[in-house]
Amino acid sequence: MPTLQLKLAPPVAAEVHATLARELTVLTAELLGKRPEVTALMIEELPAARWFIGAQGVPRATAWLEISITAGTNTPAQKAAFIQAAFAALQSRLGAGQPLEPASYVIVRELPAGDWGYGGQTQEARQQVRQALASAQAK
Repeated sequence: MPTLQLKLAPPVAAEVHATLARELTVLTAELLGKRPEVTALMIEELPAARWFIGAQGVPRATAWLEISITAGTNTPAQKAAFIQAAFAALQSRLGAGQPLEPASYVIVRELPAGDWGYGGQTQEARQQVRQALASAQAK
């Protein structure tokens, strides 16, 4: 049940949003093993005049992508692969043939299973149900 928050500048066409939503959802499933049907992505655009790096306005496209996942569900190698692939997708769709600003970020944030969930149930509660079912089936 990952959530992805993408902020970008300058604004882009709506079809780029849809393309990024598809690509980032696929990368989340393939590289982090997350279920697409509970993967949420929010995109927020900022005018370039409202984005600063080193106290200077940005002359090129830039992005900030943060994905929240349950702590301990992915290895460092999986997270590194996601960061690399997500950055490449952002570069491809936002760079318009130019590199993104070097200080464009992809962040993987791990949250404790008891601190978040969906459908009114925490990830910890979901894990407990799966463990109880597995235990019952093993008997």
